[in-house]
Amino acid sequence: MKLLIYIMDIEYKLTREMLRRGYSERTIKTYLECINRFFRKTKKDPVKISKIEVKEFLNNLKSKNAAGNTINVYLNALKFFFEEVLNKKMRLNIKYSKAPKRLPVVLTKDEIKRLISSIENSKHKLMIKLMYSAGLRVSELVNLKNEDLNFENNYGWVRGGKGNKDRIFILAESIKEELQEYLKNKKINNWLFPGNKRNHLSQRTVAAIVKDASRKARINKKVHTHTLRHSFATHLIENDYAITDVQNLLGHNSPETTMVYLHTASKNMIKVKSPLDSL
Repeated sequence: MKLLIYIMDIEYKLTREMLRRGYSERTIKTYLECINRFFRKTKKDPVKISKIEVKEFLNNLKSKNAAGNTINVYLNALKFFFEEVLNKKMRLNIKYSKAPKRLPVVLTKDEIKRLISSIENSKHKLMIKLMYSAGLRVSELVNLKNEDLNFENNYGWVRGGKGNKDRIFILAESIKEELQEYLKNKKINNWLFPGNKRNHLSQRTVAAIVKDASRKARINKKVHTHTLRHSFATHLIENDYAITDVQNLLGHNSPETTMVYLHTASKNMIKVKSPLDSL
């Protein structure tokens, strides 16, 4: 209970100071997430926190292979809170490499439109729309079954995804009717996208569709199926959703994994509807 009171007080003070200084909503959300994670780990009164504990926390992130840019986001958030909000002279002059691990290839919103428009086969186009609009891995897409979609509540289920975990995904309003029409007309088969011999469509087939669409759309990037998932996450960040929202939709265990998309989001674009609905 005491920790919760500390965190609520911290959030209030940090938000008030950042608003006063004209920080963007996105930066405020990111700093709050970093500070919350730090205090849930340390579980101490802010005035009793030492520089050593801050350094240990950041070193722990580094030991878990967090990217340099991600660690610097945490460092800047902690530095701002202790030095600017609490007026505590900690002198956090710690430096971490700003070079992140290789950033994922991400398509712009215009490139996503071009990619989808270049697909002539209606079933193939629907598959790619669904994969992008929900941030699905190709393995998750091909393993979907008819009953995994809940049209009434605008969501679907990934069953036994990475790490054998189930997770919810959003259904874009703009493809609901198309999906329902597709289900009405498709032959009786429990796989949403059936392939040969009563099995689901192969991942290789989906990869070939994406590669061919990228070539036809004349996109000069190395595009593969996972590029759509990277683009989904990046576009949500650009649409001003919080890291925690994106983390849950992607099924990541920790926000550090999701933070890479802070670095791929368009800098000039730096409430949840699928990004497909805003194309």
